[in-house]
Amino acid sequence: MDKILSRTKGDRWIWLIVILLSVISMMAVYSSAGALAYTKQVGVESILFKHMLMIFGGLALMYISHKLDYRYYAGISKLLMVITVPLLMFTLFFGSHINGASRWIAIPGTGLGFQTSDLAKLALITYLARSLSRKQENIKDVKQSFIPIMGAVCVVFALIGPANLSTGLMLFGVSVLLLIIGRISVKQISIVCVAGVVLLACMLTFGHRKGTHSSRMEAFLHPERVDPDKLFQGNHAKIAIATGGIFGKGPGKSTERNYLPEAFSDEIYAIIVEEYGLIGGLAVIGIYLFLLYRCIKIVNKAPKAFGALLAAGLSFSLTIQAFANMAVAVGLGPVTGVPLPLVSMGGTSILFTSVAFGIILSVSKHIDESEENKKVVVGEIVNVAA
Repeated sequence: MDKILSRTKGDRWIWLIVILLSVISMMAVYSSAGALAYTKQVGVESILFKHMLMIFGGLALMYISHKLDYRYYAGISKLLMVITVPLLMFTLFFGSHINGASRWIAIPGTGLGFQTSDLAKLALITYLARSLSRKQENIKDVKQSFIPIMGAVCVVFALIGPANLSTGLMLFGVSVLLLIIGRISVKQISIVCVAGVVLLACMLTFGHRKGTHSSRMEAFLHPERVDPDKLFQGNHAKIAIATGGIFGKGPGKSTERNYLPEAFSDEIYAIIVEEYGLIGGLAVIGIYLFLLYRCIKIVNKAPKAFGALLAAGLSFSLTIQAFANMAVAVGLGPVTGVPLPLVSMGGTSILFTSVAFGIILSVSKHIDESEENKKVVVGEIVNVAA
């Protein structure tokens, strides 16, 4: 154990959070994937095994990405954007259609899909962190600073939003938060927000999924006017949460997992509350809040603007996504299809989430090393003085 700990650097609490979420994920997926196993005519153990492979693959990526100096990501941020924008365009027009949305690119010969919005989140956040940190001296300059930053935010939102509006809105919100932290003027941030509202209006008015978006909002705001069949998912999620009580039904004893669509993914929080009760649900919320707290400490201690902005953007992205997923499960928001980070079953979502954790740990590792170097220098000065 000591040997393993010596090889892992960065905030130990974040490592513990990742391990806890991974264990919760394996337990919840094993319990909730019965309907999926029946549909695919395979055993639940087979699905769990594949899920565990993804988790361990994610842990490996997290380990590798945390070993790299976080400043390395500034160097590849432009390359990531150059790769991401064409991939998003290809996905929007030629991607695989699942549940009426084109969000995936099929990987030939593997039977797997690659969700390009997961890469886009990482690419845009690293690009914004790099741009904002390097242009602090002329951050008010419209041509050199504002237009490239605004263009990146709006282009990514315009390419993600038509097929995955919830993810696009969350990423846009995280981008605005980064602009605020990066000292962009209120006037320029307002322009970005106005551009976002215009793009959103176009998607809701002319987008090919405008019917889906309007029906989901109608179901959320006025459920009494909607066909009961369209409330099926939300109602069964509420039933799962209501019947969980304080202590839950116990591991593997969920009944709503047989009715909830995507119980192993979008609605996994409802299954967790049903089986582990209010205590289990609050524990998961507490884990994500504690994650945000640890990340804020990292942001405050980061000696460089790029590290602070990078850790802030990634942590905001993870926690906002987590609370959006849980809000939908308890009926505080319309159905979105957003997974619970590192808990919901998924492929690219788990892998890119793990990379995000690794980058945050890389920033934390750099802080620890800087503090150790300061202690060494102070110690040497004291010895010389003595």
